[in-house]
Amino acid sequence: MSQSVKAVLFDMDGVIVDSEPLHHKAYHLMFEEVGIEVEPELYASFTGQATLAICQTLVSHFSLSHRPEDLVEIKRRYFKDLFDNDKSFDLLPGVLSLIQDYYNQGLVLVLASSASMANINRIFDRFDLNQYFKAKLSGADLKASKPHPEIFINAAQAAAVPPEYCVVIEDSENGIAAAKAAGIFAIAYDSPHSKAQNYQMADHVVQCFSEIHFKALQKIKAS
Repeated sequence: MSQSVKAVLFDMDGVIVDSEPLHHKAYHLMFEEVGIEVEPELYASFTGQATLAICQTLVSHFSLSHRPEDLVEIKRRYFKDLFDNDKSFDLLPGVLSLIQDYYNQGLVLVLASSASMANINRIFDRFDLNQYFKAKLSGADLKASKPHPEIFINAAQAAAVPPEYCVVIEDSENGIAAAKAAGIFAIAYDSPHSKAQNYQMADHVVQCFSEIHFKALQKIKAS
């Protein structure tokens, strides 16, 4: 029988918020500014990766004279403007109830996102989430992006909980692969916002957060 759950490691984009429409607009404004056309298949492959890693791929793929860091700054400039001015941007349905349930049951919560720490803090401040989380980790600060397991290895260490007692909630194929490579039970959140993602590697797949509240999560992990 599997170990019980003591910590939950959350991805952010596509799990806590759906900022993908904002990122999509920001990326495509950046593509337009630097004069490239990115095929939908290439763009889909970026899901779950840090912005710098994506921009490194773009510079190489399109033989751009820009530095990857220049593309990052252009994209983030557009994203910040969209974030500040889009009033419809909100938490995903049911996720605040899930976070509060886990917190009230004594689980350790850690954020492990490929987003920049600036964007993480922006979202956590806007929705008052800091009170529930022990730590926040940004993949943008790491050498390797998801599907590399480094961010989840570090997140388990930040939780001070062994990997076998942790659960990851992710919406991307790259994120699921990273969790499994870190030796952590991986739950895929297959939401209407998840596009072109393969969840075959996931230990469990859900369409709604009500499926994995505390008692259900313990049963799923133990089965």
